[in-house]
Amino acid sequence: MKNLMTKRQLGVAVAYALALGFVPGAAQAQSNGVQAPLAPAAQRALVTDSGVQVWQSANGQCWHSGFGPAPLPSAECDPNYRPLAQAAAPAPRPIAVAAASPAAERVIENVTLDADTLFDFDKAVLRPAGRSALDGFVGKLQGVDLEAITAVGHTDRIGSERYNQNLSDRRAQAVKTYLVAQGIQADRVHAEGVGETQPVTKAGECPGGKSARVIACLQPDRRVDVVVSGTRTTQ
Repeated sequence: MKNLMTKRQLGVAVAYALALGFVPGAAQAQSNGVQAPLAPAAQRALVTDSGVQVWQSANGQCWHSGFGPAPLPSAECDPNYRPLAQAAAPAPRPIAVAAASPAAERVIENVTLDADTLFDFDKAVLRPAGRSALDGFVGKLQGVDLEAITAVGHTDRIGSERYNQNLSDRRAQAVKTYLVAQGIQADRVHAEGVGETQPVTKAGECPGGKSARVIACLQPDRRVDVVVSGTRTTQ
């Protein structure tokens, strides 16, 4: 109760001093019609004449009563007040939309080439018809990202196993050499011969020894299988 009376007395004293001009600068103080929040006189931070108008000095500064916290800077009590500029919100970053990548199609092909088309009988040198057949094969590989090509040479049963193994090796190698000459990377092409071990004809289908009839009957066994693996890009 004692503290409350002291504040009231101090508020009255300050108002009285302002009215008589005892406070420095009071003779120049003027009311400019700035509205102050209505509150008990002893609790107002700014000095008013009748509870409505805030007293200001000649340079526009508001008078502080000594009660409560000092008022925050404002346009009403500071002619030099400039509000802080609002920081402009950064423009949203554009959302990058990734272009749809082309789909990769897996390619695995097994092509069987007639050895009698590629080579003369019992030979490992490519015939013109054989080179033409391989050209058509290479054309089908356009647009394929090659992983591997395997050329496997086969022979019929005529002759010794050792001879047929060697012949199948040489024919497979001849196919590889031609493919590399057409621009296919050498490390992508593998060549091997398996001789007469994987015939297509069935046992007893071409009976008899070496003859024109038996040679013609065993023709499917004389072949080169080419296996291709890779991927083809599709839009």
